[in-house]
Amino acid sequence: MSGQGDLLHVVTSDDISATRRRAGRALIWGSAGLLAVIALLQTLDQTGMVEIGFANWRPTLYAYMTWAVCLCWGQVLIRGEQGKRVLFVLPAVLFVVSLVVFPLLFGLGIAFSNWNLSSPDGRQFNGLDNLRQMWADPFYWNALKNMVWYTLAIAVEYTIAFGMALLLNSQIRARKFFRVAFLMPLMLSPVAVSWMIGKSMLEPRFGPIARLARWLGWDNPAFFSTPEMARFTIMVMDAWTFIPFMMIMLLAGLQALPKEVTEAARVDGASGWRGFWEVTFPLMLPVSVTAILIRIIFKLKLADIIINVTAGGPGGATDSVTSFIFREYRDRSNVGYGTLLAMVYLVIIVIFMTVLMKLAERWTRPRT
Repeated sequence: MSGQGDLLHVVTSDDISATRRRAGRALIWGSAGLLAVIALLQTLDQTGMVEIGFANWRPTLYAYMTWAVCLCWGQVLIRGEQGKRVLFVLPAVLFVVSLVVFPLLFGLGIAFSNWNLSSPDGRQFNGLDNLRQMWADPFYWNALKNMVWYTLAIAVEYTIAFGMALLLNSQIRARKFFRVAFLMPLMLSPVAVSWMIGKSMLEPRFGPIARLARWLGWDNPAFFSTPEMARFTIMVMDAWTFIPFMMIMLLAGLQALPKEVTEAARVDGASGWRGFWEVTFPLMLPVSVTAILIRIIFKLKLADIIINVTAGGPGGATDSVTSFIFREYRDRSNVGYGTLLAMVYLVIIVIFMTVLMKLAERWTRPRT
């Protein structure tokens, strides 16, 4: 029995000596200090403040891997059996952190440097110069203003998608056919849509839509000639692609509504518009908010259609922030400035989506 008891013995925190715990803490903090020192030296070397001669960031990578191993080992020394359980999750967490933190820090280093791929000088630290350039860049602020218009257009897209979902949820003929037909734009990539519609059907001389417009009396149909018309056309093309996405989410929500509630409302006289506004719409609010938030996330990444159809023109009138940053990289080879714009846009998105999700949580919270 004593032998069997030894096999079932589990090391708990009470069985760990103070010396072993001190050794575990020293291992973790010592390796963390080594990582901090090497990372600081490499940062100073990259910014040109000191000359150490690091060819690349491998020393920091090796120091991070050493710290990760020491952290896992230290957990076992300090916490015993619980530390071994942590090892099932901790390596994966450290790997994910390395994939997020290191590229983010590297991007911040590029954002505060002058790095033009056409320049023979290479990357040079320039402090806040990129930030000052961004502050005085009217094209970047115009792209941000365009994003406000593009995002506000989601309200119209949501209204159309809700109407289509209500139609497909009703008892109409060929309902299955219309469901497939309405989903077809979602099956196409934005690049295909931009070439098929923007470059072909909307072509001002030979495009079929332009010919139809001339037949209806529009003398010179040009869908991208003025800033307002070009921006509106981009909105329509993007909406045509993604309205089915919102529609299918709203349709799923409508089909999940409890039949008893809608039938009881109909018996009480709440039918038609009144039944929709007082029963259906409040019950669909959580699904609606989810669909709108996901659509906003997609909208904030809008670039494919703009790049392929207008390249931001005319005069930057249709630029989104993403397409503007893309052109900074591709056309001007300005990696440092483009990375700063991307970092600032990331901060704006994080703040905007955090506030929106807080408001959405308040709107969808059950009222008693």
